[in-house]
Amino acid sequence: MDQEKEILLDITSLYKEYGGVMVLYDLNLSVRSGEVIVVLGPSGCGKSTLLRCINGLEKAQAGEIRFHNENLTKEGVNWPKIRQQIGMVFQSYDLFPHMTVFDNIILGPVKVQKRDEREVMEQAKQLLARVGLLERRDAYPRQLSGGQKQRIAIIRALCMNPEIMLFDEVTAALDPEMIREVLDVILDLAKQGMTMVIVTHEISFAQAVADRVVFLDQGRICETAEPKTFFSQPKSERARQFLNIFQY
Repeated sequence: MDQEKEILLDITSLYKEYGGVMVLYDLNLSVRSGEVIVVLGPSGCGKSTLLRCINGLEKAQAGEIRFHNENLTKEGVNWPKIRQQIGMVFQSYDLFPHMTVFDNIILGPVKVQKRDEREVMEQAKQLLARVGLLERRDAYPRQLSGGQKQRIAIIRALCMNPEIMLFDEVTAALDPEMIREVLDVILDLAKQGMTMVIVTHEISFAQAVADRVVFLDQGRICETAEPKTFFSQPKSERARQFLNIFQY
């Protein structure tokens, strides 16, 4: 990753707790423009909480999250505006069941961003064609497979023209045969230079897409490394134990 590129997201000394249990502990992480960060770690280690803090869905107890050097942990942050720039896709697709694929996609750009409807519709068509779902534009979510719904959720987020995308275990609820079609979309985004922070358990995907791997355990970053180094020579014992599960 080019160290000259702008730091879009800068997290320093982040602490988050639930009911007295520390979920994130003194977490520090910077993400540069165009960089793909893959966050790995055992269940319950704080991966999803980290993404939710970045997107303002959870409030940290201490520390700072800066986006374009704006402190997102202070009071009075305009989160509806920030979330247009920091897109997020969850395990659950959260598509409106009473609306068609096309209407789900264009709702935010037209109603929230007040963009020209014709311009948004053209962008939506191009994005749908890119993921092979243009012919499903008039379908309703109930008529789609899980993989198709997740691709639509990604397209809906992209149509807001975010600067960075957060992916939280987007394949966790999918059948194995549907996982590949979703991961291919994210790989394509990486090739186009989209800045991303990805939480996943798909190890082969992490190897293919990551510029850097961040390994979390018990709310702490145990290790940060380029994927080749992390997967072949992890430095921490905890990371080695984790990768042994996947027979590395």
